[in-house]
Amino acid sequence: MSSYFGTIKRGAETVLGGLKITIEHFARATKRRMPLSVQDDTYFKQPLGLVTIQYPSEAIPTPPFSRYRLHNDAADCIACDQCARACPVQCITIKSFKATPDDLEELGTTSDGSKKKLWLEQFDIDMAKCMYCGYCTYPCPTECLTMTPVYDFSEFDRSNFIYHFGVLTKAKAEEKRAKLAKYEEEEKPRKRRHLNLLWALHEHHWLPKLLLQGQNLLQQLTHHPHQLMMHQSQCPNFHR
Repeated sequence: MSSYFGTIKRGAETVLGGLKITIEHFARATKRRMPLSVQDDTYFKQPLGLVTIQYPSEAIPTPPFSRYRLHNDAADCIACDQCARACPVQCITIKSFKATPDDLEELGTTSDGSKKKLWLEQFDIDMAKCMYCGYCTYPCPTECLTMTPVYDFSEFDRSNFIYHFGVLTKAKAEEKRAKLAKYEEEEKPRKRRHLNLLWALHEHHWLPKLLLQGQNLLQQLTHHPHQLMMHQSQCPNFHR
């Protein structure tokens, strides 16, 4: 009989002990913990108060240099394809083509002064495949591809995870491709003439002689700076 009541007593003490912790936490719930970053010095100095935050109106700040959703600044992208080659899961798809000389001014330059030479027809990132390693951001020469602190971008449709950063519409891309094809067709005769000229020089052994003469002249100018100065004075456009 004593063991029966002893069991009831231990059960009641266990329940009351658990309820005591719950009641104490409930009593302190009038104070709210501030949403701080784990790198904040006071992060572990808030032992009391509510732990749950009112998401999404409240959110814990992400630490600096977080690797979350990718973003590409197309205005600074030169379509070099280095990020796509660095991606281990091939979640980046890039399509580009050369611009004609008269379109280079329209393409413009990047924020760091790099000249653009390629039209960026397609730049897609499939975030459903991304492993958030950040390898694609390191080789980017213009630093236009970055990992943002945005971590909540859930979707009901898987296709919405593909982000498009291309700058050309389908109609404009077709127009620019047709213009490039026409330009290359017009340039074929000129390139053929240049190739024929080089072949003729090679056949008559003139090309090696010209290269040898140029190499000898460069060595002479290197060892005799006064001759270099004389050539520069006689030929304003002469460069070493």
